[in-house]
Amino acid sequence: MVTFKDLSTSAKNTWCPGCGNFSILNAFKRAIVKLDLNPEKILIISGIGCHGKITDYINVNSIHAIHGRVLPVATGAKLANHELIVVGFAGDGDAYSIGLGHLPHAARRNIDILYIVHNNMVFGLTTGQATPTSPLGLKTRSTPFGVIENPLNPLALVIACGATFVARGYSGDINHLTWLIMEGLKHKGFAFIDILQPCVSFYNTYHYFSKRVYRLEDVEWEPTDRLKAYEKTFEWGDKIPIGIFYRKREKTLIEKLPQLKEKPLIKHGLKANIDKILVKYL
Repeated sequence: MVTFKDLSTSAKNTWCPGCGNFSILNAFKRAIVKLDLNPEKILIISGIGCHGKITDYINVNSIHAIHGRVLPVATGAKLANHELIVVGFAGDGDAYSIGLGHLPHAARRNIDILYIVHNNMVFGLTTGQATPTSPLGLKTRSTPFGVIENPLNPLALVIACGATFVARGYSGDINHLTWLIMEGLKHKGFAFIDILQPCVSFYNTYHYFSKRVYRLEDVEWEPTDRLKAYEKTFEWGDKIPIGIFYRKREKTLIEKLPQLKEKPLIKHGLKANIDKILVKYL
């Protein structure tokens, strides 16, 4: 049985003290332990940003991708070996700015991966610039007079694009976050969790969110109605819901590919003889 200690590494953690990334890291480790998953069967992929260091701090297979390319790498890995549990980690700048073009397609394909976004609404690694989820009026190094664009609603976007598991977590509620990640790992299909993760150095929203978030599970929310879930994502202000907004079991991309039904792509072998081609071009 895997233990919390088994998942630790010798890498020195360089996140700022109090960073919400610690909660996400620990919640993910706890989820693996509670589900008793085999670390050798887990592949995690991270992008560029403070979140990206998470691949150094978990003793599982990992890939550190370039900026905004977590989803294509995760998709390729899952298609090559669907026996792997593939989890992508991205920041809000990584996921919703340069990497946004990949999100709708991962959702509509229903590729069987878990995508976790560390959403602190600011570029923390580059010392505090605005991202697509920064609120109106926020003054940052790139918006000294305040953000003038409306913030992106990532949950509404992925629901509209066909995601079959859509949730929001809060790094200040680690028990609930652990449960959310467990449910995301168990889901068959594209699972998306946007995590409100305060950046203590450049945009500390701990007190703001702690006073406003509430669990959907505490109000008997039923996450089966897609339209109601879409409408619920726009609730923001004095009360901010966290939890599973929408969940539905549908055929995954892998299940729609008959050539992968028998075994993973990596076990098919290369049947074509390419010796003549190699001789010609070598």
